Amino acid sequence: MDKKISKIIKEALKEDIPKKDISSEYLFSKEKTIAKFIAKEAGVISGINIAKLTFLEIDSNIDFTIYKDDSEIVNKGDLIAEVSGLTKSILKAERVALNFLQRMSGIATLTKAFVDETKGYKTKILDTRKTTPLLRFLEKKAVRDGGGTNHRMNLSEMVMLKDNHLKAADSIIQAVDIVRKNVGKAVQIEVEVETLADLKTALKSDCDIIMLDNMDNETMVKAVELNKNIKLLEASGNMTVNRIKSVCQTGVDFISVGALTHSYKSLDISLKF
Repeated sequence: MDKKISKIIKEALKEDIPKKDISSEYLFSKEKTIAKFIAKEAGVISGINIAKLTFLEIDSNIDFTIYKDDSEIVNKGDLIAEVSGLTKSILKAERVALNFLQRMSGIATLTKAFVDETKGYKTKILDTRKTTPLLRFLEKKAVRDGGGTNHRMNLSEMVMLKDNHLKAADSIIQAVDIVRKNVGKAVQIEVEVETLADLKTALKSDCDIIMLDNMDNETMVKAVELNKNIKLLEASGNMTVNRIKSVCQTGVDFISVGALTHSYKSLDISLKF
């Protein structure tokens, strides 16, 4: 098991069971149960292997059979997985496993809704760093399971110069030059612009990607024309499922959507004994 995943699962179980499960401990001893994960609505599965590892962390003798793996589509009533073993072990792991599975599947389902709108276009859907603290690793996996693309995982992975960063220099070009001298060519630099005038300046800089922040579609069309495929362009701000197709039509390379990991709805999944 990946050490990062193992740590997350252990901490989640410790939060839920700091001592013992006093609801189940005194009612069950050697009784065994077969329980089924059932989809109560349509969506995309993500986190089923995390759920499995959660049960095995509680009891290594539990049998866990997966019928719908990560990134697979389910419809209402579909059997996702089956778990069998000591009843009290299943009850101990149930809530934590469902918490992982429902939330990750919710992110994957929302991501797919956005990605479906990009069909026929070159544009890719990106996530952001607007994730639950300490759960970014899992939430970004859920984005991938939904067909999305991960943006930077952390502040050390790539450079993003936003308005607050750019205030530290006399110009976009100077800011990029200062950072480029320190990070080298192997690290990508992205610059945020809000106007076409700033875009023209950014195009003269040594950045790799330009973020078009909160621009309307008409302005983005002009930005793509000015760019002439010199830099990669990312659209950001006020992105909804209904707007995605029209943004793709502007010709941008990426659309970043913070909502994927901060405004999703958990997928309704139950564990039936």
